[in-house]
Amino acid sequence: MLQHGKDAGTAPPPTRRRFIGGAAGVAAAAAATPLISGCGGSAKADGKRLTFWNFYAPQQTQDPAIKAQAKWLTDLVKQWNDSHDVKIDLVFIPGADYNGGYKLPSAFAADDGPDIWLLSPGDFLRYQNGGVLQDLTPHLDKGVVEDYGDSLNSRTVDGKVYALPMEVEPLAMYFDVATWEKRGLSEGDIPTTWDQMLDVGDKLRSKTTAGLVFETNPGYYQNFTWYPWLWQGGGNVIDGDGNAAFDSKAARQALGLWQDAVAHGIAPRTMPAAGDFLSAFKTGLVGMWMNGIWNVSNFKAYAPKHKYGFFKLPIPPGGKYSTALGGWAFAANAKGNNPEQAAEFCAWALGKNDEECIDRMVEWCTVAKSDVAPRKSVLDRATEKGGYDFWALKKFKDDIAPGGRAEPRYPPVVYKAVSDAIQGTMLAGKGVNSEVERAAQSIEAFMKSYKGASLI
Repeated sequence: MLQHGKDAGTAPPPTRRRFIGGAAGVAAAAAATPLISGCGGSAKADGKRLTFWNFYAPQQTQDPAIKAQAKWLTDLVKQWNDSHDVKIDLVFIPGADYNGGYKLPSAFAADDGPDIWLLSPGDFLRYQNGGVLQDLTPHLDKGVVEDYGDSLNSRTVDGKVYALPMEVEPLAMYFDVATWEKRGLSEGDIPTTWDQMLDVGDKLRSKTTAGLVFETNPGYYQNFTWYPWLWQGGGNVIDGDGNAAFDSKAARQALGLWQDAVAHGIAPRTMPAAGDFLSAFKTGLVGMWMNGIWNVSNFKAYAPKHKYGFFKLPIPPGGKYSTALGGWAFAANAKGNNPEQAAEFCAWALGKNDEECIDRMVEWCTVAKSDVAPRKSVLDRATEKGGYDFWALKKFKDDIAPGGRAEPRYPPVVYKAVSDAIQGTMLAGKGVNSEVERAAQSIEAFMKSYKGASLI
C-alpha cells in the first residue's frame, strides 16, 4: 500500500499560493516600488504601541488551520504584552490583500508601514535596500545565529541578521493514491528522473484529471517552485560570485521540462480547481502536484482520511537533487515607531535560548502548522517530543528537506525576467533559447547598475 494519510475532512482551505502572492498584481507592485522609503506609520506616536501585520486572519476564514495559526500569534502577543511596557497590536490582514496587491509596499511608501511584519525571502531585498529593516543581531542570544545555521543565509547582510525565520517549508511532489492505484501504479513506479515523471504523469492523466501540476500563475510563488528544476541541473540565476548566470544549459532544460509537460497535455495550462490543492485531490482532478509541506496540516484539518503520498523531486540526467526551502520571517521596521523594541520583540519571539522560546517555535512548526523547524535546537526538541512522528512530517524532515536551498532573494527586475521566461515558454509558445537569452540580457543589464545588498 502506498503511504498516505489516515482520517475524512470537511471544506478545503485557501491554498498557500494565494498567501504567497501568485497573482500578477504582486509583480506590478514590486516593479512599481523597487525600493521602500519613509519613516513608518507610527512615527508620530509615543513609542509605546507597535503594530504587527500578518496574514493569518481568523475573521476572514473558516479554515481551522489558519485559526490555529492565528491563535498562536494571539497567544504570543498576549504573553509579550503581559510582561512588557511597550504593547503590540496584532493587525490581521487577509492573505490576498497582504501579498496579492499593493497594501504592504504601499503602506511603507506612504510612511505608514507596520512596526513588525512577516517577510518572505522573495521580498527581502526590496525592504533591505530601502533601509527599513532593523538589525536584529544585537538582540539575539549568544549562539542563536549558529543555531539557525543556513536558515539565516537569505536574511543576513554583511554578517547582520535582518529577519528571523519562523519556519522552513520544502517542496515535494504530492500524488493522489486513489488515482495512482486506479491507473495500476505502485510504489515501484515512483519516478526518480524527469522522463519517468513525465511518463507517470501521462499515465495518470485523463479528460478530467491532470497528470502533473506545475504552478501556472505568474508571481514569486511560481518562480519559487521553478528554481529547483534549474538547480538540479547545476544552474543558477546569479552565480556564487554575484554575476548573472541564467544563460545556461540548466535553464534551458528546466524551462523545456515545464514547456514539454504542458505541450503534451500532461500538465494543465490552468490550475485544477482554480488552484485549490485539497479540492483537486479530493475530487480526483489531479494525479501529481508539486507543492509544499504546509499541505500536511491542511490534509490533517480538512481531509485526514484522504490517501496521499509525496516524493522527492526527480532529477535530470547527470543532475543532483535539490528542492526550494521557503518560509516566512519576523522583521522590524527601522523607521517605525520604536525600532529597538520592535527588534527586541522579534528576538524575544524567535531568537532566544530560553525554554519558552524553544517550545513556542516547536508548537508553531509541529502543532499550529506543519513545517521543518529553522533552528537545530527547535528541531531537536520537536523530534524528542514526537512532533515529527507523523509519517508525512518525518518524511519531509528526513528525506525531502536535506539537500534543499533557501528561496532566493532576487529584486523585482531579476524576478520578473525569470517569470517572463517561465510564462513565455510554458504558456505562450515562445522558444526556450530566445527566452533564456532575453532573460539573461535583462538580468545582466540590471546587474551592471545594481547598488544594493548582495543577491546571494
